[in-house]
Amino acid sequence: MRNTFAKAITNLAKKREDIVLLSGDIGNRMFDEFKKVAPNRFFNCGIAEANMMSMAAGMGISNLRPFVYTITPFTTSRCFEQIKIGVAYHQSKVTIVGTGSGLSYAELGPTHHSLDDLGILRTIPSLNIYTPCDSQELEYCINQSILNNGPNYIRIGKKGEKNLSEFEPLSSPIDINWISRGGEIAIIGYGPILSEAASIKNDLKKINKEISILSVIKFSPFDTKVLKSLTKNGIKHLIVLEEHYSSSGLFSKISEIVLKENLKFESIKPFGLEDKFINRLGKQNYMREKFKIDSRSLYNYIVSI
Repeated sequence: MRNTFAKAITNLAKKREDIVLLSGDIGNRMFDEFKKVAPNRFFNCGIAEANMMSMAAGMGISNLRPFVYTITPFTTSRCFEQIKIGVAYHQSKVTIVGTGSGLSYAELGPTHHSLDDLGILRTIPSLNIYTPCDSQELEYCINQSILNNGPNYIRIGKKGEKNLSEFEPLSSPIDINWISRGGEIAIIGYGPILSEAASIKNDLKKINKEISILSVIKFSPFDTKVLKSLTKNGIKHLIVLEEHYSSSGLFSKISEIVLKENLKFESIKPFGLEDKFINRLGKQNYMREKFKIDSRSLYNYIVSI
């Protein structure tokens, strides 16, 4: 996904002279093409992310469209106050991009885990939050962020993620993308972890079980109409899949809506992380298996319903 971002931001810079890119000391080679296109509009701000965010806030209220890019925890929790006051309060037209979200950098430990970024940022009023599951959705989110007259956050993976859908960018905004339709069970989630759900579709068909898979492209503001439509269209069991703490992520948000709107599902099951620091080191796939948010755990649970 990060290569897709580099290509998309470079193409935008060719078309618009107000596009500015600020990087927190990563992606220098990745942005070589951008620097050729717009050498005066790329700033390597070093490992001073709070300062970088304040720079972007100023640019965003000065008729520029800055994109802030670095590893997710360093562009979210490390500079929360600058996002809240500098960017969001002033409605500065900044797009914050967090790369390597979730457990993408699992082998580097808790400093590089981003399992709370959505819980933190969803508390900020007027911040648009995008959570694409693949490169196709990411390109759409970048284009949508440019259309907004306010601040944005885009949460992306790292590299090598599969394209999960035949998503076609639409002329009108879309908040939730249906990856597949069928059956009484729906998996709703966001980000590259939805590949775990997509990988079990064929195995479930072999035992005459079908599932719907929904990708939440826009996490906040959240489209409640989709949840209401699920109950009307025969979905009885809802599985909430996320590489984030369930207590402050999508499961929390959906639970609030279900209670408020009095929606009727037979079951709502969280497939996310518990509120604990992860003191193990290992690759992302190992961590997903360890904490049972992988394809095998999903398959076994669906079979048990």
